[in-house]
Amino acid sequence: MTYREVDLARVATIPVQQRPNKVRADEFATPPGDEPAARTFAAFLASLPDILVARDLLAVIDAVVSARRRGRGVVLMLGGHVVKTGLARILGDLVRRGVFTHVAMNGSAAIHDYEVARFGGTSEDVAAGLRDGSFGMAEETGRGLNEAFVAGMAAGWGMGEAVARALAALEPLPHPDLSLTYQCWRHGVPATIHAALGCEIIHQHPAANGAAIGDTSHRDFRRLAASLAALHDGGVVLNVGSAVIMPEVFLKALTVARNVCGGAPTGFVTCDLDMQRHYRPRMNVVRRPTQDGGRGYEITGHHEIMVPLLAWGIVERLETPPAPGTP
Repeated sequence: MTYREVDLARVATIPVQQRPNKVRADEFATPPGDEPAARTFAAFLASLPDILVARDLLAVIDAVVSARRRGRGVVLMLGGHVVKTGLARILGDLVRRGVFTHVAMNGSAAIHDYEVARFGGTSEDVAAGLRDGSFGMAEETGRGLNEAFVAGMAAGWGMGEAVARALAALEPLPHPDLSLTYQCWRHGVPATIHAALGCEIIHQHPAANGAAIGDTSHRDFRRLAASLAALHDGGVVLNVGSAVIMPEVFLKALTVARNVCGGAPTGFVTCDLDMQRHYRPRMNVVRRPTQDGGRGYEITGHHEIMVPLLAWGIVERLETPPAPGTP
């Protein structure tokens, strides 16, 4: 049997100068400079490669800064792991600086937020507590939060506002700077909590009141939908560490906002920042909301590293005068 072989001498080549390159030398990262002035955080940002997710991170930072300078909305959505990894002070500082126009969180984040501000610690050993039925049975956490919801239902507050007011009533708090709900309330930024009945430890407490949970959390859903109008033409939505609840809530709140606002908001930037990529954030935050305008990003990395990078980048850019003609 005879086997055929292609004659490589017949192959046509092209000059490398005619080939489009996806990566160029001027996009590569640079090492730390020798002088102290070349080792600032601004220098670090400038040293990143203009490639792939490093480019995306800088784009998201610039989108947030542009949104605030133009008076557009910047909505932060977060899950419980973000609070547990020690990032509350960093996010609270951005609240203080007026970066976020709305902070929305799932019930897990709210519980950790409350516990760390009031007791200075949070996050129990689930496996150990599950063996004897003590998991999630902390008396003060369950009673304090559920009584806050009942008070909120009576007063017409949302769940986030009710939690913040309950914390304020306990002053002096051991760690007020570690509660995003409290910091938002102090600085006039809406903070909303989006409960999922049966998913949170406080729903198994004797003081749990389903009517109060539903009333205050549904009011917060309406408040989030109202805040989304400010995203139109240049706002930003950041989903940090919520794989299910916040992407689902956001999609429904967005459709309500567009229903009552004639199709707006559109033309905004979204970013999902989590340790791994999930279906719902990709579809409900990154892709679907921006399919008719805007831009969606996925940045994957550990919260305790990526959130400080994002926050420091935002502050650095905010304190740098914009270039002429730059929004």
